[in-house]
Amino acid sequence: MTSNASTPAPTNGSLKRSISLGQLVFFGLVFIGPAAAVGIFGTLDAKSGGAVATVYVVATLVMAFTASSYMRMSREIPRAGSVFAYAGEGIGPRAGYVSGWMILLDYLLIPSVAYMFTGIALNSLFPSIPIWVFVAVAVMATTALNLAGVKVASKVITAVVLLEVAVLLVVLVCGVYVLAIEGATRPWLSPFTGVSGFSLAAVLAAVSVAVLSFLGFDALATFAEETKGTARLVGRATLLCLVVAGVLFVAQTYVGALLSTTTPAELAADPSLEGAAYYTAVQEGIGEWLHWLLALSKAAGAAFAAMVGQGAGSRIIMDMARERRLPYALARVSERTGVPTRSILITAGGNIVVAVWAATRADGLDILSSIVNVGALTAFILLHVSVIGYYLVRQKAAVRGTWFLHGVIPAVGAVLLAVVLASATHLALIVGLVWFVVGIVVALLLDRQSTASGPA
Repeated sequence: MTSNASTPAPTNGSLKRSISLGQLVFFGLVFIGPAAAVGIFGTLDAKSGGAVATVYVVATLVMAFTASSYMRMSREIPRAGSVFAYAGEGIGPRAGYVSGWMILLDYLLIPSVAYMFTGIALNSLFPSIPIWVFVAVAVMATTALNLAGVKVASKVITAVVLLEVAVLLVVLVCGVYVLAIEGATRPWLSPFTGVSGFSLAAVLAAVSVAVLSFLGFDALATFAEETKGTARLVGRATLLCLVVAGVLFVAQTYVGALLSTTTPAELAADPSLEGAAYYTAVQEGIGEWLHWLLALSKAAGAAFAAMVGQGAGSRIIMDMARERRLPYALARVSERTGVPTRSILITAGGNIVVAVWAATRADGLDILSSIVNVGALTAFILLHVSVIGYYLVRQKAAVRGTWFLHGVIPAVGAVLLAVVLASATHLALIVGLVWFVVGIVVALLLDRQSTASGPA
């Protein structure tokens, strides 16, 4: 795979620096989704045997190492390509391409999962309307906002995050009140220990899916070329989003598990119940009015989380294209709106095809949730390796704490992610391998085309 790093980006438009720290944090929170655990609560409850709160404690700790590596690399290499750019600088162009290609699987599928959450939430209120109809409408509406530019999108996102957090707090307060008055449906410690005993293997298998809830803080790095202020801005927002999300996830799954009258075994036996498990728990435990409020809030939050994911994926495509790792036409940026229009449309097309397909299957959410993380986990492992390569091999900085900060921490992070990746389903691993092979074929075809046409 040849490198054309010196090739300039198309000159008909450029990314505009207009995002502040506050807006960046809201971008991260809306992509992560303050109530992201609601959508996959049933899946995690079934996989972990009820130890769903422990799943999020472990997942938060694992992702903290990844956040640390993102903070360091985004400060040194503030580019929209995120892990594509980091691995390219820290390891080499080939590793950069593999990282970028694998994270694209993540960014093509995460919005699809989020759109599924929107469809499931609204379908729980209007069961006569198929999930795929809500999915299609959500994709078209949020894609239009992405095409309108970052300023327009950020205003809507701020309002959505505040709404989702407010509704989630209402759910938690009402849930705690009901539990205090009426008691819990499960043992009080079961969200940490499991309903029928603790299984580390089951928790790790669930963590490989729970990581999905956190995939959003990493997307902040793709907006590095559009932030105002120092290069440290992205790192600060990344860490803040991770901490806030982890606390909210543990809290909401703990309360939800204690309210749920459906056992983990029943959810595992009938996967079609998993998507709406949290809404069912809220409706039966607290009341239908709160089910409506939570479902509407989650529908809006998930749709706009998908919008941020779509925007992040389009920027990775743009950066890979301007480095000639994807067709160069995808690097073009709109002069009027300052966004990569073609890349956004490509990403949106993939989102709607995958999400509508999954919405027509009873196990669609379970399949997508299992597959989506393989690309991200692979890219994150290469991210950790890039920190070691960039600081200890290429920079060789003789700074106090270098070996610990730039060697031990990323190494531990990579090992933890490898363990989680190994716990993924066989289907997910097979899809990830197929995606990797397709990426190699695309790279070889582009290299052949570049060789045949000569230097640009």
